[in-house]
Amino acid sequence: MLDLPNSTLVAGSRVRWGRIGTGPPLVAIHGTPFSSQVWRRIVPHLADRRTVYYFDLVGYGLSEMREGQDVSLGIQNRVLAALIAEWGLSRPDVLAHDFGGATALRSYYLDGLRYASLTIFDAVALAPWGSPFVQHVRAHETAFAGMPDYMHQALLRAYLQTAAHNPLSEEAMGVYCAPWLGPVGQAAFYRQIAQMDQRFTDEVEPLYGRLDCPVSVLWGENDAWIPVAKGRALAALLSGDALQPVANAGHLVQEDAPEAIVAAVLRRIDHKHRAAPPA
Repeated sequence: MLDLPNSTLVAGSRVRWGRIGTGPPLVAIHGTPFSSQVWRRIVPHLADRRTVYYFDLVGYGLSEMREGQDVSLGIQNRVLAALIAEWGLSRPDVLAHDFGGATALRSYYLDGLRYASLTIFDAVALAPWGSPFVQHVRAHETAFAGMPDYMHQALLRAYLQTAAHNPLSEEAMGVYCAPWLGPVGQAAFYRQIAQMDQRFTDEVEPLYGRLDCPVSVLWGENDAWIPVAKGRALAALLSGDALQPVANAGHLVQEDAPEAIVAAVLRRIDHKHRAAPPA
């Protein structure tokens, strides 16, 4: 498990974060309904080449959860920008998944953040998005938040499994369920779904174009949440390189094929090193 010993107050909420490794900075941004623990099998393999910063989005993981809280995509890019400023980083490498991808793109186009490189995969970025389950919860948040605990746990486990192509281990299922259990966690789970609004990606989608840094776009070939065709379209908009499909992987590539993410980041880092002019 990754350690998150630090906390920072951002936009009225406490955000938990951690750091590991040595070298130039790399920031890892998770998606929904996960936490920074999605990187527990990834960042240890990068820590000898990068100082990796990871954090739990507002309303997720160990970060603050409370009634009436804004946990939408509209706040998460502000959180990212504030943390990068606090850490004193300039052009970090960025690794982003799902809502983390939307957050990285919103921060780039709306907040003026700039990256040394962006590795983005299975990202919420192009309309339309939001499953029938998401739409149903948005219409009935209170009813779902008040379900008996055993019903919530069964639904949560079933929902998480749909993110992966292969069966999730009990270890992984426990890691991803833990933040969303109990009265506070259950309410927070349905709160973040109820605040999923496509307008936050519609706001930046017309701005998409080649970034001023190298971009790698990966996608699980068996992603049941966001089809691989969306990944090809996103790669064409953001990068001069073709999409990198990941075989036998669903939306949660971190569990189905973590080695593909590690390899993509290391290829990007090594390529940048070889391409750098001599001192």
